[in-house]
Parts: sequence; structure tokens; C-alpha cells
Amino acid sequence: MDGTLVGIVAFAAVIGLLAIRVPIAFALAAVATVGTFVIFAFRTGAFTPERAYRPTSSLVFSNSFDLIHSYDLSMIPLFVALGHIAYRAEITTAIYHAARVWLAKIPGGVAMASVVGCGGFSAISGSSIACASTMGRICSPEMLAMGYDKRLATASVAAGGTLGSLIPPSVLFIIYGIFTETSISALFLAGVLPGILSLLGFLFVIWLWVRSRPQDAPRYEGTITGADRWRAAVRAWPAAALFVVIVGGIYGGVFTATEAAAVSVALVTITGFAQGKLTLASFWAALRETAIQTTSIFLIAAAAKIFVAFIALTRVAPEIVGAVTDAEPNVAVLMIVIALIYLALGMFLDPIGIMVLTLPLMVPLVESYGLDLIWFGVVVVKLLEIGLITPPVGLNVFVISSVVGKEVPIDRIFSGLVRFLSIDIIVLGIIMAVPALSLLIPATMQ
Repeated sequence: MDGTLVGIVAFAAVIGLLAIRVPIAFALAAVATVGTFVIFAFRTGAFTPERAYRPTSSLVFSNSFDLIHSYDLSMIPLFVALGHIAYRAEITTAIYHAARVWLAKIPGGVAMASVVGCGGFSAISGSSIACASTMGRICSPEMLAMGYDKRLATASVAAGGTLGSLIPPSVLFIIYGIFTETSISALFLAGVLPGILSLLGFLFVIWLWVRSRPQDAPRYEGTITGADRWRAAVRAWPAAALFVVIVGGIYGGVFTATEAAAVSVALVTITGFAQGKLTLASFWAALRETAIQTTSIFLIAAAAKIFVAFIALTRVAPEIVGAVTDAEPNVAVLMIVIALIYLALGMFLDPIGIMVLTLPLMVPLVESYGLDLIWFGVVVVKLLEIGLITPPVGLNVFVISSVVGKEVPIDRIFSGLVRFLSIDIIVLGIIMAVPALSLLIPATMQ
């Protein structure tokens, strides 16, 4: 049986299963296992299932075993734990409160503070969903109580939450690095400047919004002194220290990404207990949340590894590369088509699902054009970041909606995100047109 045909049918089957809400891990593993069995069973031409049992089980179990025992994969529970422990120790909230005090007098300052707070949270935790959930509980209710426009109060946090995908550490960068065998440390550093550019773009959107509609962001009427600002800044020192450890340590060659994760978890735990903000009960709750979230990610990653091995067996990727090469599109056309595919998938699937489903095909294609995989990783993560706030299935939007409840209908949140999506597309264009923006820091890495 033609392996390419099996591969195409497999992709259609996965998309169909996802459409009926089968969990991504089960869809990938089931389709890959059945597809592998079919290929081996028809290897001699006739259907001989007895020849397929052993090679199928070997491919399935060896690939999932190798992934789970990957050293790089240990970063995921460490960085997830870092975010949960930092939240329980009130380190992440200190970032927002510091930004809140410094920006309060600026029109739209609280909305800007929420974006800055999301950026600070992203520099500690690698999850956009966790960032949106945490900051949403803090920022959106406060803005609504102050009389902020409902769209601005929710959309600013939903958009800011996406920064967790791009600003290091990032779970998406870790998974991308494992599956493409690229340096995760280099990917982390490559995300710094595009992440900062995205953050500045969101602040610019808020500034324009409030300038055109001042009534949407009532001014803060309280009194804030210089001493208040410096006290707030000092209280946020643990977050700044963690960012220096993660990014500075990796850039300076002091730590690998995994070592930076381990050291950061130890530092945030010690700091939390020393400041009296972290208790044994809250520490245990953070570890429990970490275990649940990590298990979900590991299941998806293990299933994806099986699926990648199956796709390699079908030789679908070389066929697609050959077809695209024969069509001779230039790099700009290729990247625009890839972007459109990711944006379309982002309307319906979660980021990890999109990544593991598309990488087996996209990476060989990009490599055939001689494009840098570190830069391409930043482009992919930016596209997945946009998908988090794109209707109809913008995960961050649903997270914020669960926080504010019926007070703000979900369509109002999506309508407020139009401005942020516009700046996201502009930033994406800059990242794609100027690879040096992503590669500048990794190129100077020790």
C-alpha cells in the first residue's frame, strides 16, 4: 500500500477526530498506531497482520519511551512549577502591582500595567494560559470596578496573556526544540526581542485606544508618591532576579536552559518561604497543579512523537517538499502560505496540538529552502500566540471569560481584541521580514 496515501488519510483522520473533540493525545496516538500497523501489514503486498504486530509495538513504545526519558523534557515540569510557585508566593502579583503604581497616572495606565504584568509573569512561567488565568483574576475585575470599558478591561489581559508563548521561558519553545532538535537555549534567547516588541505593540494599542476614546479608561484619582513607586519596585525584585537567572544565565553560558529552570525553582521556593508568603499547603497545591498540567503536556508530546515517527515512515514530507520545490514559489510566498495555514488552524485548535500536527511537514519544507530553524521557531510561536486570541476558539478569551463571568459577554471580548490582533499581524510581518530581530541575541551567545 502506498505510504503517502496512508499518511494523507491519517492527517484527515486526525483533523476529523479533533473536530469531534477527541483529545489531541488520543487522536494522534490512535491514528499513528493504526497507520503504522497498516503500512507494515501490507509491506509484502498482501495483508499479513502477523508481520505488523512486532514492528508496530516497537515503533510506538520505543518512541514514547525515548521522549519521556529526554533530558530536555525535564524543563517543562520545572518551568510550570516555577510559575505556580511564584504565583502562590505572590511574586507574580508584585510585578503587576509595581507596574500599576508606576503607570497609574497615565491614561489607560491600569490596562498598560496589566500588559506589563503579563510580560513579567511570562518571564517566570512558560504558559500563556496560566498567564491569562492568573493576571485575569487580578487585573480585569479591578479595571471593571474602576469603570474601564469592558472590552478594554478584558481584551488587554487576553492579549497580554499571549506573551507567555514568546517571552522565555516558553513551553512551546521547549516542545519545538525537542521535535526539531534545535537548541532550546537559543530559542529562548531568540524570543526575547520579538516578545518585547509584541509587548510594546500592545501598549501602543492601549495608548491609541484611550487617546481616541478617553471615556473608556477613567483616570486614577488617588495619590501616588515617589516613595510608593520605589517601594512597589523593590517588592518586585524576586521577579527581576528570576528573569536575570533565566535569560542572563543562559546568555552568559552560566546555565543550560534545564539548569536555569532548576535553579529558578529553588530560588523562588526559598524566597517564598523566607518572605512568609509561601506555606507548606500552598507549596503542595502548586506542585499538584504542576503535576496535572505536566501530565497533560507529556501525554500530548509522547503521542506526537509516535505520530512523527509514523509520518517519517509514510514519506509524506519528502513528497510535499518535492511538490513545493517543483512549483518553485519564492520564500515570501512560502512563508505567507505557512502563516495562513497556522492562522487558520489557530481558529480551532490549541497551540500544542497545532505544533505537533504540523511540524513533521513544515520543518522539512523550511529546511529545503535553507531557512534558519531558530527564526522559524519564533515565527511559529508568534503564529500560535495569535491563535490564542483568534475566534472562534481563542483559548485566552475563554479563560478571561471564565474569570469575569456574565458581566462581559464573550463576543465583547473578541470585539475588543481586533485592535490587538492588528498589531500582532504587524509584529508578525516584522519578525518574518527581519530574521535578524530573532537571531541577534542567539548569535552573540557565549
